[in-house]
Amino acid sequence: MASLNATAILHLLLLYKITFTPLLPLLFLFSFLYVFKCIRSSGKPNLPPSPPKLPIIGNLHQLGSLPHRSFQALSKKYGPVMFFYFGHAPTLVVSSADMAREMMKTHDFVFENRPKATATNSLLYGCTDLVFSSYGEYWRQVRKICVLELLSLKRVQSFQYTREEGVSISLSELLIENSNNIFREVDGKGKSSELPRKVMVLLAAFFGEDFSPFLCWIDILMGFKPSLKSTCGELDAFLDQVVEEHKTMKREYEHPNRKDFVDILLQLQKNGMLDFELSHDNLKAILLDMFVGGSDTTSTTLEWVMAELIRNPSIMKRAQEEVRRVVINNSKIDVNDINQMDYLKCILKESLRLHPPVPLSVPQETSKSLKFGGYDILPKTRVFVNVWAIQRDHKLWDRPEEFIPERFTNNPVDFIGQNFEFIPFGGGTRGCPGLTFDIAVVEYVLANLLCWFDWRLPTINAQGEELDMTEVNAITAFRKNPLYLVPILHSS
Repeated sequence: MASLNATAILHLLLLYKITFTPLLPLLFLFSFLYVFKCIRSSGKPNLPPSPPKLPIIGNLHQLGSLPHRSFQALSKKYGPVMFFYFGHAPTLVVSSADMAREMMKTHDFVFENRPKATATNSLLYGCTDLVFSSYGEYWRQVRKICVLELLSLKRVQSFQYTREEGVSISLSELLIENSNNIFREVDGKGKSSELPRKVMVLLAAFFGEDFSPFLCWIDILMGFKPSLKSTCGELDAFLDQVVEEHKTMKREYEHPNRKDFVDILLQLQKNGMLDFELSHDNLKAILLDMFVGGSDTTSTTLEWVMAELIRNPSIMKRAQEEVRRVVINNSKIDVNDINQMDYLKCILKESLRLHPPVPLSVPQETSKSLKFGGYDILPKTRVFVNVWAIQRDHKLWDRPEEFIPERFTNNPVDFIGQNFEFIPFGGGTRGCPGLTFDIAVVEYVLANLLCWFDWRLPTINAQGEELDMTEVNAITAFRKNPLYLVPILHSS
């Protein structure tokens, strides 16, 4: 027999004239509460599954030191779409290829925006760069400049001379310095090599004030605020110096193909070749994207590739044989050579799968409410895609924790943002515009490292010990311990 709700019971009591006067007020109260609950429930959104949260901090305690790993573990219990409250900020985490596809293809226009945060506002001149600027006309104009003028295939090829000068050992320092050559560092003191990682760590830090006014004390306790202030000062002084010296110094090389990012932007600004006003701070914000994104992501990728190769000597040997066979007796490597190095490209893809440059995507934000995966998602919800978890999904990849470059041999799956099981550079409107540039730099440097040198671990690390592959959380997940290798000049 179907159960009776409070209202039905009341009606029965009245019908049969059962008049227990003391009980009637209680029955009316229960009826009212039941109706109120039904009305309230009918308007409540159907949010995705969520772990239990605490007062004030919400789910912040569940982030862990490596959020992409913490989210992967939670997704095994709560599913590929999870909802969190970080402080008072509603947040969505996507951990499957299917849901990433729905987000970046079906609903791409809803997820185009970026949330404002303490670190991005401070470091990136009010978020007037490309990566963190709000979706709109300014973002479209800046993206056009970056794609057509700074990061095009033609521009990548024009920077060939800087790569030839830079490929000359913590190895990580060598790789960062090589990536920074596009700026032709002007202070001569090596400061620029330290800044990208400082910026990446701060951009990934969870500042308490972004999530609740009651959590501001965390930023001071953790040292975020002093570090942010110090880094902003260093960056601003560095970029001012770079821009000023590019404006005033007489270049020894006036050839159009020997201009760096700063030269290009200053020329566009000076000649009135832009459809909008590019202020001094706007220019520095865009340069910071190129400087930090271009140097740290490429150096981090190269370091992970070399770490995997040193752990897998048979794979390194096969790659070196391919590179040296293509180059033969040439004195240098050019683009046409690299296009023939199929196994090297497979190695790079496999490293990007295991160690995506940005394991947890740069956060996006919903511009309006929508149905997503059958759930109700509200406006102003922050969204992360757990790229790291997707690319290690046992449902999508055979032996996903192993380094197996051969899985990409004759495999059409690529990283350009159309195969959502493999999205190391993101996808959709907010996918990385520097993909072509980054890959060209990494392939070129990697080919040179493998062609001209043999590599081994220092004696102190070569006693059969497992190479430490621990990562540090930042926008890019770089190695906790720098990779030290011994280069041995190859004699053919």
